[in-house]
Amino acid sequence: MNSNNSDLFLIISERFPSLSKGHKLIADYMLNHYDKAAFMTAAKLGQTVNVSESTVVRFATELGFDGYPDLQKALQDMMRNKLTAVQRIEVTSDRIKEDEVLEKVLNLDIEKIRRTLDETSREDFKSAIEKILNAENIYIMGVRSSAPLALFLSYYFNLVFPNVRTVHTSSKSELFEQILRIGENDVIIGISFPRYSKQTVTAFSYARGNNAKIIAITDSMASPLVPYADNVLLARSDMASFVDSLVAPLSLINAIIVAVSIRKKDMVSETFEKLENIWDEYDVYEKNGEKEESAKK
Repeated sequence: MNSNNSDLFLIISERFPSLSKGHKLIADYMLNHYDKAAFMTAAKLGQTVNVSESTVVRFATELGFDGYPDLQKALQDMMRNKLTAVQRIEVTSDRIKEDEVLEKVLNLDIEKIRRTLDETSREDFKSAIEKILNAENIYIMGVRSSAPLALFLSYYFNLVFPNVRTVHTSSKSELFEQILRIGENDVIIGISFPRYSKQTVTAFSYARGNNAKIIAITDSMASPLVPYADNVLLARSDMASFVDSLVAPLSLINAIIVAVSIRKKDMVSETFEKLENIWDEYDVYEKNGEKEESAKK
């Protein structure tokens, strides 16, 4: 089943009247306690609603999924965009014990990078790099928790390209003012993770109407950015309390920067030669030799 393009709650609600008694117990629990059900094994979910593990597995196939893991993944993907900050904290408290925070969070981030490497399309990545290299103007947008990612990408792209525009916005009127002239020779890179930004979706819709090239950096094919995008670069994100884990997205953005810099090696080298001279002339960076000499005095 292509569950990515469907609302799981809608599927369950539509099938509910025809479900067996045991399946209705599972459906009812998922609808009312999705934040807990999303991280339960089939055995644990069955125990919670007083049905067998096999009944839970059959429930998943009854809804059209390949198995319980497929259903659980759909529930987790959908859940991340529905949870409030308070619910996120509660879910994390159940998943991570206080004395294992460091190991658990870092290992979860490592796993998300692995999954990003497995799931991101090499073809989309290469195609996105070509669009960026050939663009007349490059627009970069990420709001709320995605804003630091957009600024990081913008910082390095500004060292490579003369035509980078970072979209900073807190209102729709400002948004349209900043992307007003986007056109068919331009590219917009939008970054958004659950809970997805309506502003970024609006920008994509406007850019699509102006025939601009669109690159989405997001976590799932169920993301609202996907229908507008020419290229989708998937990076796994997850909840760490009320904080979004953006380690994998940042790693993906690093790969984009490196790929672009390799293709524009001569220009990048020339730019950094000029910058090194400027940094030296205006004493931008601390010099280790000076620091050691000062310490001796």
